[in-house]
Amino acid sequence: MTMLLRTDPFRDIDRLFEQIVGTTSRPAVMHVDAERDGDTFYVYFDLPGVDPDSIDVTVERNVLEVKAERRRHTKDGVETVINERPVGVFSRQLFLGDTLDTDRLQATYDNGVLTLQIPISDMAKPRKIAIASGTSGRKQIKG
Repeated sequence: MTMLLRTDPFRDIDRLFEQIVGTTSRPAVMHVDAERDGDTFYVYFDLPGVDPDSIDVTVERNVLEVKAERRRHTKDGVETVINERPVGVFSRQLFLGDTLDTDRLQATYDNGVLTLQIPISDMAKPRKIAIASGTSGRKQIKG
C-alpha cells in the first residue's frame, strides 16, 4: 500500500538538462526523502539557505504542498564571481494516502532540512473487533 506519491513529472528531465547544459531551466526542485517508522511517516525536504519564515506547508484534500523561497543576498560594491546556487520560489506537492492523519501533522526545520511527521490515522490501524455472544432472539441448540 503506497502512502506517498511524487508529483513532478519534469523533475528527471530538468536534472538531465542541468547535467548536459550546466544550467537550470527553472529553480531546482526540493529533494525529498520519506520513510515509515512504526505508525508515523517522516518526510524530509532539503531546503538549505532558506529562511524558516518563508516556508509554507499546506494540506488540502490529501495534497501536501511545501513552498519556500531562497533569496540571494548581495552587498554593495561586491563583485559576484560564481553564481550557481538556485534562488527563487521552490514548490513541491505530494499526494498523501487516506490512511494518514493530516490533522496531527507536525513540522520542524533544522540545519536546512524541513521534517514533517505524519501519523497514521487510528482508523487505518488494525484493530481487534469484539464478538458479542448472546442468546437474545436466538434458539440455542443443545447436543
